[in-house]
Amino acid sequence: MRRLLAPLVPASLRWRLAAWVAAVMLVCLAVVFVAVYRGTGAELHRQIDRELSGDAAELAHNLAVSGARSPAGVAGAARRYVRNQPFRASSTLLFAIVPGAPTSTNRSELFGDAKPDNGETVAEQDEENRLAAHLLTVPDGYATLALPDVGNLRLLKRSLALAGGLRVTIGVGEPLASVSSAQRGVARAFVLPAILALLGALMGAYLIGTRVSRPLRRMAAVAARVDAGELAPRLDDAGGQSEEVRTLTEAFNHMLDRLTEAFAGQRAFVADASHELRTPLTVIRGQLEVLAAQEHPSGQEIRRVEGLLQAELARITRLVDDLLLLAKAEQTQFLRLQGFSLGSFVEELWNGASLLAARRFELGRVPEGTLRADPDRLAQALRNLIANAIAHTAPDEGLVRMSVEALPGGRLRFTVEDDGPGIPAGQRERIFDRFHRTDTARDRASGGTGLGLAIVRAIVDAHGGRVRADRAPEGGARMELELPRFTAAARRPGSAGTPQDGLSEPSRAIGG
Repeated sequence: MRRLLAPLVPASLRWRLAAWVAAVMLVCLAVVFVAVYRGTGAELHRQIDRELSGDAAELAHNLAVSGARSPAGVAGAARRYVRNQPFRASSTLLFAIVPGAPTSTNRSELFGDAKPDNGETVAEQDEENRLAAHLLTVPDGYATLALPDVGNLRLLKRSLALAGGLRVTIGVGEPLASVSSAQRGVARAFVLPAILALLGALMGAYLIGTRVSRPLRRMAAVAARVDAGELAPRLDDAGGQSEEVRTLTEAFNHMLDRLTEAFAGQRAFVADASHELRTPLTVIRGQLEVLAAQEHPSGQEIRRVEGLLQAELARITRLVDDLLLLAKAEQTQFLRLQGFSLGSFVEELWNGASLLAARRFELGRVPEGTLRADPDRLAQALRNLIANAIAHTAPDEGLVRMSVEALPGGRLRFTVEDDGPGIPAGQRERIFDRFHRTDTARDRASGGTGLGLAIVRAIVDAHGGRVRADRAPEGGARMELELPRFTAAARRPGSAGTPQDGLSEPSRAIGG
């Protein structure tokens, strides 16, 4: 059914809105028309019923005051009354049925076997006589009958008990032609204004739909240009528009800004990844060409080339592993959450990190409690922060410090600080972008891929936490990593303010 109606349904939002408004308007007009049409008929029916009741009462009164006691006398009084009330199509039918006397009426052909007239056949006249005879069998009260040559007739019959115990049946009827005429007048008066109102509603709905859908059409045009590859188009300022349109415009422009940033980031990411991969591949190709150019390379030369190739292949492997890790960070199975003791976790992590290089390693107080997180991913993020601090500090005397602090709301903050050159304020947000480096002088030979801090942010975001960069008191970099779902351990009696283990006091270690 929907497939059959599809060609009839307008595709444009303007025409759809106009069609719906016209349909609602048509239904409302139909309801109003039916109410007025039926109300007019009902009111005229009530008026006719009141007139019939008055006419019947007047006929009954005349028969009662006539003083006649015999059927012939009552019939004579009835004939004299009805003779003065001639029946026409717009007047009242009167009749009185007196037992033992002929029916007194102002339309005698309705109460006898009339002869065919006006070219009627005998069968047609017999049918009219049968319908007219129905007047005598209708029970007392109001009734509506269809009579020949009269049409619909509203009839009121009553039975009277006169003096001497004589019972008389009287009837008063009035044609309903006036009701039909009034209703036809209502229909004629209603149709033309209804058509004009419907056309006006259709035109108004179309204009309103045009105005309402204008932002959507502009949005569709901009979306089509974006789909074609343009990222610069934006919707015009929605000043003067409704709040909903203004909100939609701002949200759409903001979405396009995000798309532009995403596409730009994607292009930059592809370019940076290609560059990072091209560098070791170029080295590998160059060394192989050097080796191939020698007809009898020495063993020392082969070992030298082998060492360079192994180093470059290791660099490519690390880069691919980091890229795969960032890709997995968007999957739901990226983390394996579990509860673990914070003290033992930090102790194991710090003991391993302090052996990476010769620095002044300092660990602050660690709160007791349980953290629900992925210990492997969290350790990877913290190692990246510590490795970043090591890379930007001087050997032997460079400071690398980590502290852990419990925050309200079950959150935990890890802080890694150093006394290196620090991070310029304008780049503290960008350092977590992929392949971003603040130190342009750093050589890739140091082993960095530019993805370490991006991996940190991906891990923290997956935990529902946050990471940010700031300035350390010594002027170097300060990295703060916050995570939720930390449950502090209940304090034991007499433990307030006293260290519980070696990790509770600030520690200093020289790695190397």
